[in-house]
Amino acid sequence: MVPATSQTDSQTNPKAGDKAFVRFKNVQKSYDGETLVVKDLNLDIAKGEFLTMLGPSGSGKTTCLMMLAGFETATNGTIELGGNSINNIPPHKRGIGMVFQNYALFPHMSVGENLAFPLQVRKMAKPDIQAAVERALGMVQMIDFINRRPAQLSGGQQQRIALARALVFEPDLVLMDEPLGALDKQLREHMQYEIKHIHENLGVTVVYVTHDQSEALTMSDRIAVFNDGVIQQLSTPDDLYERPQNSFVAQFIGENNKLSGTVTGINGATCTVKLADGKEVAADKVNVNNVGDKTLLSLRPERVEIDPPDSMDDIVTGKIEELIYLGDHIRVRMNVAGNDEFIAKVRNRGNRRELEEGQDIQIGWLSSDCKALDSA
Repeated sequence: MVPATSQTDSQTNPKAGDKAFVRFKNVQKSYDGETLVVKDLNLDIAKGEFLTMLGPSGSGKTTCLMMLAGFETATNGTIELGGNSINNIPPHKRGIGMVFQNYALFPHMSVGENLAFPLQVRKMAKPDIQAAVERALGMVQMIDFINRRPAQLSGGQQQRIALARALVFEPDLVLMDEPLGALDKQLREHMQYEIKHIHENLGVTVVYVTHDQSEALTMSDRIAVFNDGVIQQLSTPDDLYERPQNSFVAQFIGENNKLSGTVTGINGATCTVKLADGKEVAADKVNVNNVGDKTLLSLRPERVEIDPPDSMDDIVTGKIEELIYLGDHIRVRMNVAGNDEFIAKVRNRGNRRELEEGQDIQIGWLSSDCKALDSA
């Protein structure tokens, strides 16, 4: 794999040109003095940006967030906030808002008291505290719940309160660690849009940690995909999905078909690849260099066309293994070049072709949609 530990050009950073508000410089973290769970992290985050750290469990994303919050100490390197090192500043003096998965609300306090607490710690005047609490509750549409206790609220309501408490003292930076993980699917999706809209309205900088790739795609300005303590790719959501830089990113972001093959020719930005069944196809050359290289082709299911026109770049034969009705589309699982988990999504419309399990069909795609990546 070819990981990208830091990208700040205009293509990958929508706020490129801004001075970095948060900066990780050569940051490493080890818990036992031997194994690095974060390896030489270099990452700039612009003021007002919504950046998501995305990756599987153990990839290092949460450790990075905890180092930024001050709950973990970097083994090596520097973390800067607003141009100043915060390595030796305790968490409560960093002025950072935090939202956790388990809400972390005080059960013996009312909603209003929970929000007032961080303001009282900052010795704000009582009239100002009341105004700030009401303003923050208004942001999350929870002003009518100001006198209730957390136990009297649903999970979604508690998460709204936790978000309001993180925003009540108007921090420049808010950190969110899997904040929607305990919610059901429908409420989770609703809260994604709420958080996104609050971010847009306030312009606060958000660093968000999740393992849910659809959540990251929905909410973020940029996404840093972590694996094994390294950022594998740092890009905008559409760039990550459309142009994965290695096989890990392709497999982790969205649904993805993979076909193993060997590079037989290279022509500028494209290459030809021989599949396991001997068929040659064209692909976008992303992470291969030489003829003879092993490669894993990446192709999104929605880019596969059944009964393609002769003008389609690549046309191969697939054998239908399973048909799954999903309402708006039919999920067609087939065997293609030895991969019996190859998926095509067929729109459910009145004039669609009738398909049957066991049937051989022609499928095709554009070579620009097929990415030749590392062999993984």
